[in-house]
Amino acid sequence: MNSETPTLLYIDDDKALARLVDRGLTRLGLKVVHANGGTEGLERLAQGGIDVIALDQYMPGLDGLETLERIMAIPSAPPVVFVTASQDSKIAVTALKAGAADYLVKDVHGDFVPLLQVAVDGALRQARLQKARDDAEAEVHASRDRFAALAAEREVLLREVNHRVGNSLQIIASLLHLQASSAAEDDVKAALTNAMGRVAAVAQVHRRLYTSHDLKSVVLNQYLDALLEDLRRSAEGNKMSRLTVKSEPIEIDPDRAVAIGIIVNELVMNAVKYAYPDGAGPIHVDLVARGPDLELSIADNGVGLNAKTDPRSTGMGQRIVSAMATKLSASVERDPAHSGTRIVLRFPRTASKPPAKAAPETANQHS
Repeated sequence: MNSETPTLLYIDDDKALARLVDRGLTRLGLKVVHANGGTEGLERLAQGGIDVIALDQYMPGLDGLETLERIMAIPSAPPVVFVTASQDSKIAVTALKAGAADYLVKDVHGDFVPLLQVAVDGALRQARLQKARDDAEAEVHASRDRFAALAAEREVLLREVNHRVGNSLQIIASLLHLQASSAAEDDVKAALTNAMGRVAAVAQVHRRLYTSHDLKSVVLNQYLDALLEDLRRSAEGNKMSRLTVKSEPIEIDPDRAVAIGIIVNELVMNAVKYAYPDGAGPIHVDLVARGPDLELSIADNGVGLNAKTDPRSTGMGQRIVSAMATKLSASVERDPAHSGTRIVLRFPRTASKPPAKAAPETANQHS
């Protein structure tokens, strides 16, 4: 659009009136191009360089409404001011609904020319505003598309990283499992099995991330099922035949899922080693929502925490559970009413709450 001298295409079969329009609008700062009918006007429009159109209704061949319909079908068509001598309001309504920017009643003496200039100026301003809006919307859409493409690329990269990390951790866990299976000494076997469980807890989180559509959260019931299945395949797996898990499908961020997995591993392995000195017994892992908080419990029906501590214990498990509980802002308590041992952790779903009370030393006495 030429902002200095806009070009008006005046489509009207009345040549005398066209000359009046040409003289009047030229004095008012417009360049006027005349077309003698609808077909001629469309041909001139196709040549380009037209900023605005004034269109008469009654013409031989294509009338104004038919010409307007064809103009509106052209991409980025100039604005149209519909001009007619008819006082019929139906024509005005039809023209405006068809896309005309304005409507004007003309007279044969050319007295309408100043009004036409006002209508043309208004149509040009409206067209400029619409173009600015369209350009802004196009830029917004383009920016959104660029952002979506970058987000998709980032997601693919994150998924690939999690896949590679998960595979590496799984290899490490498998090597520890093989080493534990071939170890002759019980304390070495137990230490390797514990290490395998800790690695598996982290590896399962990465597996959940790269096999899920959501890279920001882990579904805990699926995660704990897979984690405990890894433990059943460990060197101590023959003592886990009665290991059960019950968890709600709660979503949590990956870092907190790792902490939960490590705690479960430590307390389950503690129960495997110490709860049933004469063999295997039931071990239950439960995770439920309690309002805004989560409650995790690991329970057995064994000899209880008052039994004699194994002299080989290093206290590593207790320190790990305490560290992970702090990461979760969790309270850790022993259920005194439970026969055997039941450890209960309560913590917020998110890390936004202040830390809860510190984990007591009785939480994992034997490890």
